[in-house]
Amino acid sequence: MSACRVKERRLTFQRVRKSALHCCVPLCTSSSRYNAEISFHKFPVDAAVRAKWLTKIRRDKFTPTVNTRVCGRHFQPGDFAVTAGGLRRLQSGAVPLLFSWNEYTLPTPRQNVWERRPRAEEPLHDLPADLESEDDMDTAAPDHDYCLTPATAVMAAEMANENEALRQKIGELQHQLEVLQLRTRFGIQRLAGSDEDIRFYTRFATYKHFQAFWKLVEPAVNTKMVRITSAQAASASSSEVSQPATKLPPIDELLLFLMHLSVGLPLRDLAERFGIHRTTASRIISTWTHFLYILLGSQRLWIPPEVVRAHLPPEFSAFPDTQVVLDCTEIFCQTPSSLLLQSEVFSAYKSHSTFKALIGMAPHGAITFVSGLYAGSMSDREIFKLSGIINLLTPDMAIMVDKGFLVDNLAPCKVYRPAFLSRNTQMSREDVRQTQSIARLRVHVERCIRRVKENKLFDKAIPLSVCGSIEELFNVACFLVNYQNGPLVKAWAT
Repeated sequence: MSACRVKERRLTFQRVRKSALHCCVPLCTSSSRYNAEISFHKFPVDAAVRAKWLTKIRRDKFTPTVNTRVCGRHFQPGDFAVTAGGLRRLQSGAVPLLFSWNEYTLPTPRQNVWERRPRAEEPLHDLPADLESEDDMDTAAPDHDYCLTPATAVMAAEMANENEALRQKIGELQHQLEVLQLRTRFGIQRLAGSDEDIRFYTRFATYKHFQAFWKLVEPAVNTKMVRITSAQAASASSSEVSQPATKLPPIDELLLFLMHLSVGLPLRDLAERFGIHRTTASRIISTWTHFLYILLGSQRLWIPPEVVRAHLPPEFSAFPDTQVVLDCTEIFCQTPSSLLLQSEVFSAYKSHSTFKALIGMAPHGAITFVSGLYAGSMSDREIFKLSGIINLLTPDMAIMVDKGFLVDNLAPCKVYRPAFLSRNTQMSREDVRQTQSIARLRVHVERCIRRVKENKLFDKAIPLSVCGSIEELFNVACFLVNYQNGPLVKAWAT
C-alpha cells in the first residue's frame, strides 16, 4: 500500500488595518496606536468655535482637515457628556483649554481688589496660656499707631522733603529741556526775541510786522492753500486743496520760504536747519510761492487817482497829477545753451543774460504795478506796450519815467521825463529845474526797486531749471515790499 501524503492547508486571515489618530496640538504626543483609552475629536463645523480652537492650540494659520483631531486630554472633565451606551461625547461649544504650556491646569482667577478677603481665624489652642483669658489682655487704643516709632516718623518727614525737592528739580529740568529744544529747533519762536534777526531772515522790519502779516494770511492757509506734491505736479488739478503734508507748523513754513527768498539759503541748508528732507523743503517753497502769488496778487495793487492825490507827498506838488513812477529792472539768469535763446535774453546794458520787468510806484512809495518777466533784450518801450499798464492809464493822469523811456506816443496821458540836450541848443533854465526835480523824485522808485533786489536770491544768476516759477517768485518779492518795510521817506509816514 502506497503511502499517501496528506497536504496540509493553512488558512490565513487578512487583518483590517485602521490608521492611527494623532493629536494636532503642539507638544502633544497622544496617539490612538499606543493609548486606546484617549478619545480624539474632530474640529467643530461652526466657524467661530473652530477659530477659538485654533487660537487656543496656538495654530491660528493652520487649516484643519476631516482627519485632524484634538485629543481629550486638552478638555476639562465637564466638557464631556456620557451617552446611554457609555461613550463620551464632547459637548457643543467646548473649547480645549489644557495644554503642556499651562501644565494642564487653568489659572486661578484673581480676586477683585474691592472684594473683601476672609481673614483666617487662629485656633485658640495655639495661643499661649497667658493670653487665653480675655480679662488679662490689654486693649489697644484705636486712635494710636504704636508701630510708628519716632525714628520712622523722622524718616517719613525726610522722604517727604526729599520728594518735594525732587519735584522742583524735575520742573526745572523740564523747563531747561524746553528751552534747549526751542534753541535746537529752528523756527519763528527762536527769532521772536530779536528784531534784528527777523529783519535779516525775513526782511520784515520787526517781529510785530511779521506777526501782523501772518494774521492776514493765516485764515487762507488752511482753506485756500494747494500744496505741491509729486503726485499733484503730475496729475492733480489746481482746484484741489490738500491737507498739510509736512511736520512743520505753517508759520515755520512761511519762515522757511522767506529765508530762501531773503537770505538766498540753498535747499540743503534749509533742510538741515528745519530737520526735514531737501525734497520737502523744495515743495514748501513751491507751495508758498504759488500761494502768496495768488493771495497777494488778488489784492488791489492799482490805486485810484483820488486816493493817490489824497496821499500825495509835498515833494510832488509840482507834479500833482502823477499817478505812477515807472522804471524797468533786470535780474540775472543762467545763460541758455541755445544760441537763439542767448540772443533773446542777453542784455547789452548788463552784458549778461537777464530777465526784465516793469515796476510802478505810487508817489507815496507803495508798489502799485508789477509786470511779468520778459527777455533781457527787449526795450523799455516794448515792455511798456506789452505789460498792460496802458489799459490802466487815463488822460487825467500822468506818469514819471526816465529819459530813455520813449513812450510819449504810447501813453494815453501826460509823461514827465527829463529833457534831452539837443546837439545845437542849450537847455533852458526851466528845463534844467524840471530835470532836476524829476531826477530827485525818480530816485525813490530806484530805492523801491532796491528793496526788491535786497532779497539775496536775486544776487546770483537764476537757474533755468526754475524759470517756470521765477516770475511768480519775483512778483511775490515785489508784493511783500508793501508789507515788510516802512515808508521810503520817514516824513511821508504822516
